[in-house]
Amino acid sequence: MRVEKHLSKLGEFSGVAALCLVLTGCGTMPSWISSSGASREQVMDLPKEGRIEGIKLVDVNDALARKLAASKVLGRFSDVFRSGPANRYVIGPGDILDVTIWESPPAMLFGAGVMDPTKPPMPGVSSAVTFPQQMVSADGTITVPFAGHVAVDGRDTQGIENDIARRLKGKANNPQVMVQVVKNNSANVTVVGEVTNNLQMPLTPKGEHLLDAIAAGGGVKEAVSRVAVQLTRGKVTSTMALESIIRDPKQNVSLEPGDVVTALFQPESFSVLGATGKNDEMPLEAQGISLAQALARAGGMIDNRADARGVFIFRFEDAKLVDGRDAKGTVPIVYQVDLRDPSSFFVTQNFPIQDRDVIYVANSPEAEFNKFLRLVISVAAPSVTLNKALD
Repeated sequence: MRVEKHLSKLGEFSGVAALCLVLTGCGTMPSWISSSGASREQVMDLPKEGRIEGIKLVDVNDALARKLAASKVLGRFSDVFRSGPANRYVIGPGDILDVTIWESPPAMLFGAGVMDPTKPPMPGVSSAVTFPQQMVSADGTITVPFAGHVAVDGRDTQGIENDIARRLKGKANNPQVMVQVVKNNSANVTVVGEVTNNLQMPLTPKGEHLLDAIAAGGGVKEAVSRVAVQLTRGKVTSTMALESIIRDPKQNVSLEPGDVVTALFQPESFSVLGATGKNDEMPLEAQGISLAQALARAGGMIDNRADARGVFIFRFEDAKLVDGRDAKGTVPIVYQVDLRDPSSFFVTQNFPIQDRDVIYVANSPEAEFNKFLRLVISVAAPSVTLNKALD
């Protein structure tokens, strides 16, 4: 009786061992064994299956990673917009000006009747006359008594002062002129978007820069790492990550009248699935991240599960980047990275992750086999326990 029981146990384990050896030789697991995702082979067969038209499988190398990174780089403001010394402030239509004229004694042109009451005449002292404030007209001129219509549009205050003094020469006694800007209505920058206060910021002779405009708007409402800044000047528009502008002072370009500064919140994200430490949707920073950074933030690859040959990035890629300049729309691309090659870790540092990417790390064949083996043992264990109870 005891011999028969031992033979029964031996038969059970022999059968299990034989089945395991057969499956190992085949390299496949039964379809009824549950899996957490597609295997590397299944992903690589996607283009052949034709269930989604146009899928392309692309092996990632250093040249491709650099090409993709270059295509995703946002233009630098220092390359697109002029940023020299502070711009000279010039007058424009809508500005409100204050004109004051001094005349050496004895006054020849401006008598006491027109003098500024706040600046009474004194014997032997020059007389000051301040005219009512006036707005620069649409044609860019102001009117000064005895000087006529004076063109001021596009000129600085010093040039206007010299022009008025020249016109009054011979009429007034050694005239001296001072022009002040009471209110700047023409040289403004518009600040909108994800800032605390949308506003129009007047420019001054100081020469305001891009970050001055963001600060004038009360700063951004979202995390700096998730905000991009768009600068529009005339017909030219360019965008950069705010973090990059802060880090590189050259990108903090000087502003010009009419510029529009827009703070853009970028709620972009990518997903990580498969044999990684954490499967999750993760935020994408405005300045972008690399594949290496993305895998690290997902907790890395699980040693006893991940297939180092099966790191895939699923993306709808710009057709122009894949099929040429005249292509339109997007193309479904599956990028594959083989991390068994140590040099591929340099590649992952250049490969850019973009919005809505899906990073998938396949299970290794050994992990699937171990899963099956545990299932077989769990089935065989009750009969072994029963045999022990009968002994």
